[in-house]
Amino acid sequence: MTISADFVSDFPVVPKAVVVVVLAGGRSRRMGGGLKCLRDLAGKNLLRRVLDRLPETVGAVVLNANDRSEQIAAFGLPVMPDQDPDARLGPLAGILAGMDWASHQDGARWILAVPSDAPFVPRDLLDRLSGSVARNQAPLAVAASAGRLHPVVGHWSLSLRAELHRALTESGERKVGTVVRAFGAAIVDWPAVPHDPFLNINTPEDLAGAERNLSAQ
Repeated sequence: MTISADFVSDFPVVPKAVVVVVLAGGRSRRMGGGLKCLRDLAGKNLLRRVLDRLPETVGAVVLNANDRSEQIAAFGLPVMPDQDPDARLGPLAGILAGMDWASHQDGARWILAVPSDAPFVPRDLLDRLSGSVARNQAPLAVAASAGRLHPVVGHWSLSLRAELHRALTESGERKVGTVVRAFGAAIVDWPAVPHDPFLNINTPEDLAGAERNLSAQ
């Protein structure tokens, strides 16, 4: 995979040049199907909890979802499905869909990809990831915690759009971790105490654990 040098012109990172892409395109099989992001966590659904933790200074927030139900529409966000929703290509397709949407927005130079099932996503996510790409002059930074990489949580230069499209559609790559490593992602580590800020809700047991985390605060 080759990386364009165009991203150099993206610096410094200005929050208004960032489009947040909230990824909600999964099938939620381990949660019994349906829209996982609408599952309730202590009186508030997962998607609302994620949105409430995002910075207010970004240029825009778009929801990558392959469902245009009234419940999704009620959030009042632009909804961008995968290019081929039936193909079920995973998070990379959602990131690419977000890049496609952002590329038509005046002044947009970056996207911040965030999963819709991570209710404790850190409030300093944008500051730390954007700071890392600036320090490292990198086109991409991703989050890590507790010795684990979280490649779906990333700050991407839009200059990577063509390369990501090729990786997904021509090379057939589906693993986000493989792509971010190939793109030379900077890695930003967060502490995992008192709980992991990147806990994602995949099962009813995960949801119960998240409720315990909230009650302990």
